Amino acid sequence: MTICFFSAQYLPTVGGVERYTFNLARRVVNAGHNAIVVTSALPGLPDTETDEHGIRIIRLPVWPLMNGRFPVLKPGKAFRALAAQLWATPIDFCLINTRFYISSLYAARQCKKRGIPAIVVDHSTGHLPMGSPLLNAAGAFYEHLAAAWLKACGPRFFGVSRAVCHWLEHFGIHPAGQLYNAVEPSEVRALAHAPDAVDWRARLGLPAEEKLVVFLGRVIPEKGVAELVDAFSSAGLSGCSLVVAGDGPLLPRLRENCPPGVHLAGAVPYAQAMQLLAQAQLYCLPTYYAEGFPTTFLEAAACGCPILTTRTGGSDELLPDESYGIQLDGVDSTSLAAALKSCLTDDAWRCEAARKTAARLEEHFTWDAVTRELLRLAGAQ
Repeated sequence: MTICFFSAQYLPTVGGVERYTFNLARRVVNAGHNAIVVTSALPGLPDTETDEHGIRIIRLPVWPLMNGRFPVLKPGKAFRALAAQLWATPIDFCLINTRFYISSLYAARQCKKRGIPAIVVDHSTGHLPMGSPLLNAAGAFYEHLAAAWLKACGPRFFGVSRAVCHWLEHFGIHPAGQLYNAVEPSEVRALAHAPDAVDWRARLGLPAEEKLVVFLGRVIPEKGVAELVDAFSSAGLSGCSLVVAGDGPLLPRLRENCPPGVHLAGAVPYAQAMQLLAQAQLYCLPTYYAEGFPTTFLEAAACGCPILTTRTGGSDELLPDESYGIQLDGVDSTSLAAALKSCLTDDAWRCEAARKTAARLEEHFTWDAVTRELLRLAGAQ
């Protein structure tokens, strides 16, 4: 069986949807099937290749709008040649990631035209933020048009969490179920505790007993990074440091006025990011972005790192009550500072939360379980 994955962005671009696509495609190949990933072209990368995992990758030409966050397919000779190569391949099933990208609309239309069974997997719980009320309204209007187009093409819809499925109903879409975001806990832990693991306290010049709070992800305003830095600074936590690991457009501004105790690590290789989580006392994601089910939640759980977050898509599925992790109702510096202080001074809570969240992860959110469900949907099982 050949399963084709459409993902507007893909590795080496690092993000939740990108890793979701990679992990499912890799396990489809491991199960003895063929996997094709169709994504956007990136400078310096070939139009087509087969990677070391046996995944065939096709990169279509695009205009990288919104600093690459919203790639738009670029018609022309190169596009037609790659599209002809793609659709000449017998494809048995198609998984289309996220409902609003132009490549998703293209994929759904082609699958309908060619009679290829397809599903759309959505990853968000709100409209894509555009930076101003007027642009937000325009973006929301576009998303409704895109949803109507997709519905007309007839794929089944799934969400990476129950919260995403609930959000899809906003568009008049009745999802068929969840195809959860996941991790492979044993793989994450192997990276986190590798023999050559980075000692993050030593790297940052910190005492061995220093407590670490970690933010890991894209450094964009919607993730609440600036609010986290302010809250951490105002909390006055002695013997504690905040490490912001990630890159993004907000990083230069944070570097201009970085308070004491805050370390801006920039982009960090994946293995070292897992090592940072394993060595930290708290993972904090005060996002007000429309998250679907952040992969970093699952990675933190696998690494035994307790979680403090704002209530976002999928968070209460991993953290059903405060004994598993803390969920705030909004990004408020005062309440965030108080929550940071409470979490970092309660050793017993952190130990229990890490234990319970890791156990819940193993039970519900592993790639093997999600791959089995995907292959069942595709008719391969």
